[in-house]
Amino acid sequence: MSFDSISKRGLVILGCGRMGGAILQGLLKGGLSAGAVWVIDPHPADWLQDAGVHLNTDLPANPAVVLVAVKPQMMADALPHLSAMAAGDTLFLTVAAGITMAGYERMLGADTRLVRAMPNTPAAIGRGVTAIVGNPKATAQDLDIAEELMTGVGQVVRLEHEDQMDAVIGVSGSGPAYVFHLIEVMAAAGEAEGLAPDLALQLAKATVGGAGELAERSDETPGKLRENVTSPGGTTAAALEVLMDPDTGMAPLMRRAVAANIARNRELGK
Repeated sequence: MSFDSISKRGLVILGCGRMGGAILQGLLKGGLSAGAVWVIDPHPADWLQDAGVHLNTDLPANPAVVLVAVKPQMMADALPHLSAMAAGDTLFLTVAAGITMAGYERMLGADTRLVRAMPNTPAAIGRGVTAIVGNPKATAQDLDIAEELMTGVGQVVRLEHEDQMDAVIGVSGSGPAYVFHLIEVMAAAGEAEGLAPDLALQLAKATVGGAGELAERSDETPGKLRENVTSPGGTTAAALEVLMDPDTGMAPLMRRAVAANIARNRELGK
């Protein structure tokens, strides 16, 4: 990674919990000097106190980037204090859900250069996927910097419009929870058919993890991969008749789940 502007001017991280911490660790592993990082966090983790970053000290006046990773309810208190940075040429990169660009601009000022990013929790092991989108003040270079910063925790995709962020949250932002629940219900089904709980859980976790990695690595579509393991009239086909039922199967269930997610996200953003 190239961190020239950050090395010269500094990176401020506002909130360094799970997501902020995962991003910081990815950046440090990528070669960013700890001395170029200022972290504001009222309850820093033990590793953070030994990381060599500037922790809860006075901030640089004109950092290259401010990474906003605090909980949405804390922002109204924290962000207005940084409005002087927003009036300059500091890029604000936020990874918090639920607050629109208009909301940030109200707290920081209309001239803020802002990029919204939506990572998901596999970022903690460098396997996340993050969608980014900039406001009208954000430059092409700002988006490049945001992408470079978020690549430290996984893949990055760019959106055309902020309106698409709701769907991203519904699919990938909250999506790990859907997959964790799939593991739970697969294990429960195996247990109901006589498997020991530990064995059923091991089988479900390894199957979902392995199938997901195969889908990512393969040049074939998920539909083709599904067909490859489905013999006509066989056991997999019998299960898929249930799972692919147009009225009660996984497709209409997932559509309802994602729609409920988006509706709730829009309620919280008001």
